[in-house]
Amino acid sequence: MGLTIGVDIGGTKIAAGVVDEEGNILSTHKVPTPGTPEGIVDAIASAVEGARAGHEIVGVGIGAAGYVNRQRSEVYFAPNIDWRNEPLKEKVEARVGLPVVVENDANAAAWGEYKFGAGKGHRNVICITLGTGLGGGIIIGNKLRRGHYGVAAEFGHIRMVPDGLLCGCGSQGCWEQYASGRALVRYAKQRANATPESAEILLGMGDGSPEGIEGKHISMAARQGDPVAVDSYRELARWAGAGLADLASLFDPSAFIVGGGLSDEGELVLDPIRKSYKRWLVGGNWRPVADVIAAQLGNKAGLVGAADLAREPDPIM
Repeated sequence: MGLTIGVDIGGTKIAAGVVDEEGNILSTHKVPTPGTPEGIVDAIASAVEGARAGHEIVGVGIGAAGYVNRQRSEVYFAPNIDWRNEPLKEKVEARVGLPVVVENDANAAAWGEYKFGAGKGHRNVICITLGTGLGGGIIIGNKLRRGHYGVAAEFGHIRMVPDGLLCGCGSQGCWEQYASGRALVRYAKQRANATPESAEILLGMGDGSPEGIEGKHISMAARQGDPVAVDSYRELARWAGAGLADLASLFDPSAFIVGGGLSDEGELVLDPIRKSYKRWLVGGNWRPVADVIAAQLGNKAGLVGAADLAREPDPIM
């Protein structure tokens, strides 16, 4: 099939990379992320042109945060960019002169991990990304499952708590309000405010106040045994594991792959997630239990996955 380019649209930069059929990144080019929708199209084209120099490219895959239609051409809605029914495929193709497909960024990262990372050897995996929010992807029978309209696997907005915490999506009680980087920081601030004597290490890493706690402080303090930091991770893991148990009832995968920034903490977060998952899994004592494993590709997963999905046949066909 030849070389393809994957594009990862981040909050501060847009990265494009040439990727071969084994998932190796051969070259990359990065540009700052502009503040306007049209500026982002220009920046994508610039990143693609910078990455493709000296390579024969057969297609481009773009990972976009938001709802992408099943035809992989239009962004229905993007939460952080003013895209509403945006014909992104058409616009970028006109600029770069190559076939383009658009994928949800979490789907692209899930596919990258399934094909080239922690999911190798599995046919049925569910990926979740624990970052600032919570996303994911579904691979069943070696196929990425997008749903009828293309917007499946928005796991972060499964309602876990009726009338719970208000989410940025406008709903209440969404899973990502309880299992995400934002949730972790909230737990730590609440606990440090209630029992500052149990958060001496944690508070010492910021400005001394609960309001000054950041995610990096919680990680460092937990590794030093700070009770509040450790308990905050356990609370996040309790919710993450409970959600995985629900997903197991729906999809029965052989493995859950946990990616996103929080997965970088390794067993600090994975071990309590496994325990919570087994605790809430229906019939867990009498049924096979899926593995819960860390993603392997880090922040390269989305770019590599988007590039590889550009080789995949149109899912409508």
